[in-house]
Amino acid sequence: MAKKNVVSTVPIEEKLLNLFELQSIDSQIDNIERLKGELPMEVRELEDEIVGLDTRITKLQAEQKDMEVKLAKHNAAIHEAESLIEKYEKQQANVKNNREFDALIREIELQRLDIQLANKRIREGRVNLTNKEATLEAALKKKEAKGKELERKEEELKKIIAKTEKDEKNLQKKMEKSRKKTEDRLLKAYDRIRDAYKNRLAVVTVERDSCGGCYNYIPPQIQLELAQRKRIVSCEHCGRILVDRELAGFDSESDLEKEVSEFGEPEEFL
Repeated sequence: MAKKNVVSTVPIEEKLLNLFELQSIDSQIDNIERLKGELPMEVRELEDEIVGLDTRITKLQAEQKDMEVKLAKHNAAIHEAESLIEKYEKQQANVKNNREFDALIREIELQRLDIQLANKRIREGRVNLTNKEATLEAALKKKEAKGKELERKEEELKKIIAKTEKDEKNLQKKMEKSRKKTEDRLLKAYDRIRDAYKNRLAVVTVERDSCGGCYNYIPPQIQLELAQRKRIVSCEHCGRILVDRELAGFDSESDLEKEVSEFGEPEEFL
């Protein structure tokens, strides 16, 4: 079922309260994500890297096996050539003319050339096989190290998730409820502003005559409009939605410190 828009008769003060409540909830969720840090991304990258190593190891093992098969074939070819040379040398004792003798000599020479070529291929193959084995061993060690690192980071992430999962679920429910109370057009503006800044602040208070998001000066006339709560006012410098401290429930310096701690320091555009 499509979401029903909040009626336009909702007082501006209530709209601002809804937006500030939504910002407060989202900021708490952001803090949980910051607590996780880059662990989720690092875990995914390690998983992808291990998959890539598995593919590489499988390919190296197949190439290693193929090299071993080729070496075995070269050795078999040498044994066959040696058997033929022995056979031809025995036949030389029973030749009836020089033509047959010369033919056997040529066959023996051909077999000896085949042996030389096979021995060359074996030497090259053994060098390549040694290099391939070293590469495979390095890949296996790297996979083992990455596996241990993945286990460590997964365990670290599990601990954080276990610690914050209940709070995160409750905040998600509150966030969904808060979004339902907010007009679609305001939600779109709110999301757009949040996406524009690293600290994800779209709704801020005026602190010491300055925007709590960008720290630029807010003129007295604008602050008076905020206090009257007759319209939604945005900072002319950063575009964040402004609310007065009284509406936000901040009445002391300790409240201000708590707000900064909760929402984070102002940041520039992404």
